[in-house]
Amino acid sequence: MSASLFDLIVIGGGPGGYVAAIRAAQLGLNVACVEKEPVLGGTCLRVGCIPSKVLLESSERFHAAQTSLAAHGVKVGAVALDLPTLLKRKDTVVSTLTKGIEALFKKNKISRYQGHGRLAGAGKVLVTSGGGTMELSASHILLATGSKSASLPGVELDGDRIGTSTEALGYPEVPRRLVVIGAGYIGLELGCVWQRLGAKVTVLEFLDRILPGMDSEIAGEAQRLFTRQGLEFRLGTRVKAARRRGDACLVEVENGDSIECDRVLLAVGRVPNTDDLGLDAVGITLDERGRIPVDEQFATRAPGVFAIGDVIRGPMLAHKAEEEGVAVVEQLVKGHGHVDYQLIPGVVYTHPEIATVGQSEDALKQAGTPYRKGTFPFLASGRARSVGSTDGKVKMLAHAETDRVLGVHIIGPNAGELIGEACAAMAFGASSEDLARVCHPHPTLSEALKEAALAVDGRAIHA
Repeated sequence: MSASLFDLIVIGGGPGGYVAAIRAAQLGLNVACVEKEPVLGGTCLRVGCIPSKVLLESSERFHAAQTSLAAHGVKVGAVALDLPTLLKRKDTVVSTLTKGIEALFKKNKISRYQGHGRLAGAGKVLVTSGGGTMELSASHILLATGSKSASLPGVELDGDRIGTSTEALGYPEVPRRLVVIGAGYIGLELGCVWQRLGAKVTVLEFLDRILPGMDSEIAGEAQRLFTRQGLEFRLGTRVKAARRRGDACLVEVENGDSIECDRVLLAVGRVPNTDDLGLDAVGITLDERGRIPVDEQFATRAPGVFAIGDVIRGPMLAHKAEEEGVAVVEQLVKGHGHVDYQLIPGVVYTHPEIATVGQSEDALKQAGTPYRKGTFPFLASGRARSVGSTDGKVKMLAHAETDRVLGVHIIGPNAGELIGEACAAMAFGASSEDLARVCHPHPTLSEALKEAALAVDGRAIHA
C-alpha cells in the first residue's frame, strides 16, 4: 500500500466533483479525484442528462419528419427509424464529452484515480480497484458521489425488461408497450422519447398530478399537451408490483386492472449514493432521508470533510452540484463561496420544454405572499409561429408591493434557454418593470418574457 498527499481529494467524478476539482486546481491546490467508473462525468454525463437529451433531440427530429416537415414545404418519402444509428450517436456524444473532461484534468494537472474511494479516518482515503488498494491523504476531502435510482417495493428490477433510466437509454428495440412508473422529469422525458419512436406509453403516478413540486398551472398544461401527443396518464395510481413474465411484464396496481407491457421504466426519483463511503470511520451520520448533513459552508461534522451535490439537501440537479463544487472550493481557498438556492432553475426537456425558477404560484398562495401574475401565450409570438411551435406560455410572478420578480415558469419552445434570462434578472433583484423596459430583439421567443412582464401590470401589447 502506497500513500500520496494532496491538498484536496474529491471522491466522485460527476458534475459536482469534476468541477470542484478543476476549480481547486485553478486556485493552486494539489488535487486528486477518485472515480470508480472508467470515464469521468458521473451519472449525468454517462447515463443521465446528456444521453437523454441526445435521444430527445433525435426522437424529436424523427417525429418531425413524420408529422410536420410537410407544412414547411419539405417533402420526404417513407420515414424509417434506424435505432442502432440513433443509439450510436448518443454514445459518440457521451464519449466525446468524457474525453473532454479527461483533457481538462490533464490541463489542470489533476491526479485521477480509478477505483472505489472510502474514508479511512481523518484525512485519509482508501482507493480500491482491480489492482489492489492504495491510501491517499489530504488536508481536505470532498464527497461528491451523486445519487442512484430509487427503488419501489414490489417492483422486481432485472436490468432488462424492468429497469431504470439507465436501461431506458439503450433499449435494443422500440417496445410496443412501455409502462413508466413516475411522472417526474426523468419518466416524462424518456417516456416521450419512446412514444415518439413508436411505443404506446402509459405513465403511472401515485399523486393526482404530474411533475410534483412544479407550478401546478404549468404542470396541468403540460399534461394536456402530452396527452394530446399520445401519452396515457393514470394518476392517483399506486403500483403494487411489477414482474417479468418471459419476454413480457405485468404491472399490478391498487384498485385497478393489471397492465401487460413489453418493458417497465421505474422513475420514482433518486436517492443519495452513500454506499460504503466509510462515513462511520469519521463519525458522520446520515439524516432521515439518507443525506449527509452539512453546514452553510458544506462542512460535515468530521473536520476537513465536505459534501456537495445529490448527497446533501436540495434539488438533485447537475447544475446545483456544480455551483456547490465551486462554492466549497472558493470557501476553502478564498474564504467565501455562495449558492443562491432560491434561484436554481429546473428544466424538463420534452416538447415543448418546461422551465422554472423561483417560487411557484402554489407556494406563494400557501405562504400568504401578495403577488401579481402576468402571462403571455406563445400563440401570440411571431417567432413561435415562424418555427411552428406555439403551445405554451410564459408565466411571471411578482411581489404585489415591491414588484420584485419571485418566480418565472415557462412551457414552450426553447424554455430551457429562455429561463436563463429570468435567472439573471432575479439574481440582481429585478422587478417586472425592469424586465418590461428591456429592449428585446424582434422577432424572438425572448419577447414573450418581456410581454409577460408587461402583463404583470396589465399592459401586454400583443395579448
